[in-house]
Amino acid sequence: MSKTLFDKVWDSHVVRKIEDGPDVFFIDRHFIHEVTSPVAFLGLKARGVKVLYPERTFATADHNTPTINQHLPVEDALSANQLKALEDNAAEYGISHWGLGHIKNGIVHVVGPENGITLPGATIVCGDSHTSTHGAFGAIAFGIGTSEVEMVLSTQCIMQPKPKKMRINVNGELSKGVGPKDVALYIIAQLTTSGGTGYFVEYAGDVFENMTMEGRMTVCNLSIEMGARGGMIAPDQKTFDFLEGRLYAPKGEAWDKAVAYWKTLKTDDDAVFDAELNINAADIEPMITYGTNPGMGIGITKHIPNANQVEGGEETYKKSLAYMGFQEDDVMIGKPIDFVFLGSCTNGRIEDFRAFTEIVKGRKKADNVTAWLVPGSHVVEAQIKEEGLLDILTEAGFVLRQPGCSACLAMNDDKVPAGKYAVSTSNRNFEGRQGPGSRTLLASPIMAAAAAVTGKLTDPRELF
Repeated sequence: MSKTLFDKVWDSHVVRKIEDGPDVFFIDRHFIHEVTSPVAFLGLKARGVKVLYPERTFATADHNTPTINQHLPVEDALSANQLKALEDNAAEYGISHWGLGHIKNGIVHVVGPENGITLPGATIVCGDSHTSTHGAFGAIAFGIGTSEVEMVLSTQCIMQPKPKKMRINVNGELSKGVGPKDVALYIIAQLTTSGGTGYFVEYAGDVFENMTMEGRMTVCNLSIEMGARGGMIAPDQKTFDFLEGRLYAPKGEAWDKAVAYWKTLKTDDDAVFDAELNINAADIEPMITYGTNPGMGIGITKHIPNANQVEGGEETYKKSLAYMGFQEDDVMIGKPIDFVFLGSCTNGRIEDFRAFTEIVKGRKKADNVTAWLVPGSHVVEAQIKEEGLLDILTEAGFVLRQPGCSACLAMNDDKVPAGKYAVSTSNRNFEGRQGPGSRTLLASPIMAAAAAVTGKLTDPRELF
């Protein structure tokens, strides 16, 4: 029987099928961080249960870590307690822990791939919705709740109903200035934030085949924002080249055996999907969001739609625009902005900093803009320095911060003030996501760079 990539990975991890119920599903890799793991460990202790496979669990501090002065004690008491709990729990249960100051510390969905923990054909979970990032390697990866974190720690399994399957094909050539983030935001705008509900998505076509691994991670990261359980891309030579030689990747004969298996992880020609979407790459331009969910996005040259042009209730739509201070039929180009955030598990990798730097090179940061440039890990931070990007950024008036989730969800001090506009390379623009009353405009690193040097929303193609 012909199978999709998703079927091949899912079916090989089912421990037991429950009639008219969920599958008992084995998990290869479990990532934990300081926010969603403490209560799970309390549950283990209350039941007197150990972590079944500590070697399959990896802990890093990222969500509410400061992005300056990480050598000093964390001032926020709640954050400090959560970080200490992660450290203590990892030590007690024999789990690898990369805390503040550790050379491998960084955002969980950045450090996993760069250390070769993320592998094709693996099943990966984390108490974080953007675990879908790891699907870029041909893995099944999805976020779980705290009770499920406890379940995986104690049994290395989870109970999950098998999602339906969707394939999104994007073929053709992307226009200049259009990158992976724009592709993802365009797809979400077409499907809306609920269009992928109940599905696991496979991304296919020329555009994804030509995309870098960093770009594929950005796309898979945003799968959750259209309601999907996750997203994945079939592994290929780019995947293998990215992983070879990394810390946790197989070595020697084990590598050769692994690659031979990974090459089988692709959808059979006559496999059937429950839904399929075809997109012409030429239709995508640099994207910007204008509302309070990731599906409210348009090309930078377009006007904000009228209520009768979008799905959903008119009252809710107008409430969203009122929160953002925008009106129907507004033009986005030229709107002033206050903050720029480059970072997060969506766009905190070296490729994102290269793209941002390419635009700001030879220019200066606009005086009205506060910019937070936050690498996704210490590895990325080191690359920024080694490649000379930091010198260019410093000359342009920017300051590089230390790794962490930062202003993506404002759980630390990196909060956008009420009423201020932030062009953000992160993944969510909900009300108050980047700080109470903050207004978030999701965009690519190139779009963020254009706004940072002009002080307003600018078509980045004008700056090439």
